[in-house]
Amino acid sequence: MNPIQSTLENYKTIILDGALATELETHGCDLDDPLWSARVLIEQPELIQKIHKEYFEKGADVAITASYQATVEGFASRGIREEEALTLIRKTVSLAKQARDDYWVEHESSARPKPLVAGSVGPYGAYLADGSEYTGHYEMTQEELKAFHRPRIEALIEAGADLLAIETIPSFQEAQGLSELLKEYPGTYAWISFTLKNGQEISDGTGLKEVAETLEKIEQIAAIGINCSPAEYATEAVKVLHQHTDKPIVIYPNFGETYNAETNTWSGESTATNFDQLSELWYQSGARVIGGCCRTTPEQIKALSLKWR
Repeated sequence: MNPIQSTLENYKTIILDGALATELETHGCDLDDPLWSARVLIEQPELIQKIHKEYFEKGADVAITASYQATVEGFASRGIREEEALTLIRKTVSLAKQARDDYWVEHESSARPKPLVAGSVGPYGAYLADGSEYTGHYEMTQEELKAFHRPRIEALIEAGADLLAIETIPSFQEAQGLSELLKEYPGTYAWISFTLKNGQEISDGTGLKEVAETLEKIEQIAAIGINCSPAEYATEAVKVLHQHTDKPIVIYPNFGETYNAETNTWSGESTATNFDQLSELWYQSGARVIGGCCRTTPEQIKALSLKWR
């Protein structure tokens, strides 16, 4: 069963969570590391669970797992063998599921859907940790990309994720490879969200029209959208996607700043401080799955939830 479709049959919107890394840093975690938030899986997994639950309490309908930068290859660079790496990836799902179940015991009678756990599948560029998830400039064949993503996807499915969040994808080639890979796992659904070059194109320059029309044909793609791009591009991008697909549109932009891969810092002006107000434009443009990405907070998710409940 398509969890996005079945939820939207009964509710106006689906509210995603916000940034995980930001909250980990506020709790004192040092994420200046190629493993990024995946490092905390090893050192403080209970903190990840705590933050997932906080987002549920603020109104999120979906927790995105801490597996964005958790890959067999990434863990291998730390001397972690493949089976242990896969165990850590599966653990990202169990932490989110436990947070969800703990929350639901207390709120099952609430007028909201039972929250979902989305297994995060970040792009190949995230493993490189050089910012290429914002450009798509890496040379890989489609088969090589599928081989890279397959172990993590299998681990997330085995651990019981409700769906996959294939996110921050800069490359149309990579999206096509991941779509093909999904067919190896019948009954598994995913959303695919892209980073943007502008309001008309994803990061590698492919037009959103072509992206939407291609993915429209793939049943296991539950939603199409954008994430971790400035909100200034978001409304136009949502409109373009909505014109060329009947699938739900997902949007969770970042705070509007620019990421510097060399220093692992964000700079520039925040342009998305009022997510609840901006979400009205996104909804009118066709978005139905709405949340926040890098630098967004539980309070912003609370504001979104209060607006759309």
